[in-house]
Amino acid sequence: MSTKLQNLTPERRKYSHLLHSFLFSSLYFPLSVFLRSPTFTIWIAFTISSDQTMASEPVNVSEFEALAKKALPKMYFDFYAGGAEDEYTLKDNEEAYQRITIRPRVLVDVSRIDTSTSILGYPISSPIMVAPSALHQLANPEGELATARASAASNTIMVYRGRHIAANLVERAERSGYKAIVLTVDCPRLGRREADIRNRMIVPKLKNVEGFVSNDVDAGGGSNLEAYANSTFDPTLSWKDVAWLKSITSLPILLKGILTHEDALKAVEVGAAGVIVSNHGARQLDYSPATITVVEEVVRAVKGKIPVIVDGGVRRGTDVFKALALGAQAVLVGRPIIYGLAAKGEQGVKQVIQMLKDEFELTMALAGCTSLKDITRSHVRTDRDRFQSML
Repeated sequence: MSTKLQNLTPERRKYSHLLHSFLFSSLYFPLSVFLRSPTFTIWIAFTISSDQTMASEPVNVSEFEALAKKALPKMYFDFYAGGAEDEYTLKDNEEAYQRITIRPRVLVDVSRIDTSTSILGYPISSPIMVAPSALHQLANPEGELATARASAASNTIMVYRGRHIAANLVERAERSGYKAIVLTVDCPRLGRREADIRNRMIVPKLKNVEGFVSNDVDAGGGSNLEAYANSTFDPTLSWKDVAWLKSITSLPILLKGILTHEDALKAVEVGAAGVIVSNHGARQLDYSPATITVVEEVVRAVKGKIPVIVDGGVRRGTDVFKALALGAQAVLVGRPIIYGLAAKGEQGVKQVIQMLKDEFELTMALAGCTSLKDITRSHVRTDRDRFQSML
């Protein structure tokens, strides 16, 4: 026995042996027992530090949100995390996925799983894509550049009051090698985002539209974002503008913000290359439906003529599986990408995408599906299915 240990009282000697035993067996012991003894200070600090490191490393996509909240100023976190008014739709976007159950098939050889697919003729490794979203630089100084490096990021444009602005952006997109344009169709005006109003959210300078539009607007004591949107968004935007946009570009145009079969039919009529089932991350019209609940309605309307992609509420690989089982060709992921960017920059975005891919592949294996074509409507059960079974 060492001299140092011999000098300990019998009570402290007993605790010393206990502490060594617990440390080497990787178990945890109530550390408050040892706080009275200077002998244990280093060991205690080591154990706490190790525990904190483990806790800070996310094991699923949702855990990036807490890391982002710590990393960002409150104004910016609330801008990303918040929804419109009561935030009913914001909560329901995620909860609606949780109400859908998976019906797995067993005794299927799942030694090889293929998650690859193609959208608009372009092959991708999985049906998981990055949603068009704004102001990535609030999350990280490298902004969209970091997101783009971490993934083949989707991009969107807004149709401003001055059509020359949109035309200029389309031309620049074509020159830069973009493969499609996403037209957001659910923003004739900005939804009432009360967190931004309380925080008096300030919009930074938008470098990609410098010389075309200014965000130097009078917020009147409220949100600078709201004032900026009111001065630039076009409430006259209509279906005829899709035809105008098609006339100035050869790129395929996807319409983002479709929630009904009526609008899905209209999108096919005007020649959209695809539709994105989206409620704008629940940031526009509160009490609009959770996106996953209307996917089937939109899929039935388009009858396979154009791809249907769903946006909003995806937090698990199981969510991706459910969306595909209901007829979507792919999903878009928005807030988790931003949270990954805020927490860990480019690497965080990569982690978020990879986590979802890994979970989706595992879900396919456990559900007995080896490729996307194996995922069918019979693999899921919705609230409507349960209701109909009781009739």
